Amino acid sequence: MNTRLMTALVAPVAIVSLSGCGVNTIPTAEEQAKAQWANVEAAFQRRANLIPNLVATVRGAAASEERILTGVTQARADATRITVTPEQLNDPAAMQRFSEAQSRLSAAIIPLQRLQEAYPQLQSQQNFATLMTQLEGTENRINIEIRDYNEAVRRYNTTIRTFPNVIGAKIFYGSEPLVPYQAVTPNAEVAPTVDFGNGQ
Repeated sequence: MNTRLMTALVAPVAIVSLSGCGVNTIPTAEEQAKAQWANVEAAFQRRANLIPNLVATVRGAAASEERILTGVTQARADATRITVTPEQLNDPAAMQRFSEAQSRLSAAIIPLQRLQEAYPQLQSQQNFATLMTQLEGTENRINIEIRDYNEAVRRYNTTIRTFPNVIGAKIFYGSEPLVPYQAVTPNAEVAPTVDFGNGQ
């Protein structure tokens, strides 16, 4: 049989076989997960950028609450120091460190939000109200981006573990599962108690 004819017959079979092994599907799913992680980091960075303005606004009206403001500032600094690169998305320890730092910042923001109740004049300041609205919106955005990242990780991890993609994942890419983001805020499962100070 002619070599050209043999090549012409084998090439389509090879292409179909390779495409069936996830040659294109696996990197596409991995890149989508990495792009979504960048969105998570951007949402956390937006929050970190808002906090200095919020702290400055509150400091002006509630100077006696320096401990809370210092705690928020320190938690922000710690949270922005810890990062996870796309290459570390399959490292559970790196993801845990990042999650813990972000959770500490989330926990530090709660007393800052309570200052608003203790100092009613803060509520009347437009800058404070605007910043609180932006901070709440950012928290919502963070939750959405984390959900979308975890969904992208789920799709990628499923892709590299299911047949026939598992063949390409092992042979061509040496793919490892990515780690989903898990919040580690203490007692997150416990509903907060609302106390209006009336003893009921």
